[in-house]
Amino acid sequence: MLQPGQILQNRYQLDRSLGKAVGRQTWLAQDISLQPPEPVVVKLLSLGDGMQWEDLKLFERETLVLKQLNHPQIPKYRDSFTIEDRLFWFGLVQDYLPGESLKQLLQQGKHFSENQVRQIATSLLKLLIYLHELSPPVLHRDIKPSNVILGEDKRVYLVDFGAVQNRAAAEGATLTVVGTYGYAPIEQFGGRAVPASDLYGLGATLIHLVTGVSPAELPQKDLRIQFGDRTSLNPTFEQWISRLAEPDVDNRFPSAREALAAMQDQPPKPVYRVQSPPLPPPAPLQEIIETRSFTAPTGANITVQQSPENLSITIPGPNRWQLLLLIPIGVALTILGAMFSPVLPYLMASFSVVFFVILIVVLLVVMIYWEFLPTFAEFNQQEYCIYKRPFGWLISIDIGETRAIRDVFQTVKTFGSGKNRYEARVVVLQVGRTEVFLGKGLSEENCYWLAEVLHRWLRLN
Repeated sequence: MLQPGQILQNRYQLDRSLGKAVGRQTWLAQDISLQPPEPVVVKLLSLGDGMQWEDLKLFERETLVLKQLNHPQIPKYRDSFTIEDRLFWFGLVQDYLPGESLKQLLQQGKHFSENQVRQIATSLLKLLIYLHELSPPVLHRDIKPSNVILGEDKRVYLVDFGAVQNRAAAEGATLTVVGTYGYAPIEQFGGRAVPASDLYGLGATLIHLVTGVSPAELPQKDLRIQFGDRTSLNPTFEQWISRLAEPDVDNRFPSAREALAAMQDQPPKPVYRVQSPPLPPPAPLQEIIETRSFTAPTGANITVQQSPENLSITIPGPNRWQLLLLIPIGVALTILGAMFSPVLPYLMASFSVVFFVILIVVLLVVMIYWEFLPTFAEFNQQEYCIYKRPFGWLISIDIGETRAIRDVFQTVKTFGSGKNRYEARVVVLQVGRTEVFLGKGLSEENCYWLAEVLHRWLRLN
């Protein structure tokens, strides 16, 4: 029997249960092998009387697929293991994403505006484009409010890949029927899921958001969910959601990419206030609960020059007042010099010691100088380069292909290690399987604005 405080694999200390089902348990745990410990999610499947063979197949498939996925909206795979106790346990460890699921927000009485629903749809469609355009495609097969997380960083995450299907592995084989009633399409219960099956799950989830009622509890006509009388959506947007949730797979959008393109061609629903102009269209970035303006922040010293072919960004270093931070360092070096001055003649006899001290001082000065330099970022249609110019020399921080940039967003990242760990807000460029940081230490407002400038120029879907 698993209990809070129990340590698995001499590494994962169980904190609290996140969910239980027959033969399954999900725990929030701490990875105590790291300093400081980091929160993780541990999913466990027991090989007992209540477990079906198909459960083990799905668990193994989830582990294998998660190892291959690398996307900022999917919790990353960390580890897998087995435990031989009175029961035989299979374990899967993933990143922990602090936040709340759409289901939890709905249960709390949260009402989602049309703009917020559009942004959630946009974020999930971008993720589905990534999954469905892998080779072979990956199908989630269980998109529903409880599996969509709104993180504390205001980003949308898709979790629980326990029903995932690698289509290449499943072709011609006996297929496992999975899904949740109300969110899974007819063809999926027939054991034949396709990419458009995930679009149905997305459509049903959006219907739940705009009505506040589970699609399983809404009336149907010719198997179509009837929800229009419960909302005041833009008619075009309502029709778009209805097409996602068409019972006949041939009547849905054929792909997530086409569904996203169709939605972005629609004008957003205008919102008017007394003696105020209409609100601007929703930003396509991950700002879900709040509406934020992306006009240039007041006092921002970031320089942006752009054309359809080129984008140049200059991010200044810390201002002159921040140079005052160097005073304590200068005082410390002066005191150090005074302490060593009486014994300097003796130290001169040991050149290696003097050289070592000088080297430390030089490295310290160079590191400080580097942090106070402005950062430059140049983009064109073929490639990009992020660099600094110490003493007029160009030193690149990162160079790559522009088309490899999958996403741009702002978040808070942890830097350093051990006692020197600290957090800073950055703009993140998701380039293939790596993350490139830009603008470390900028204010939240500046990061949002800079991320939006990049997002729009790169025309990311």
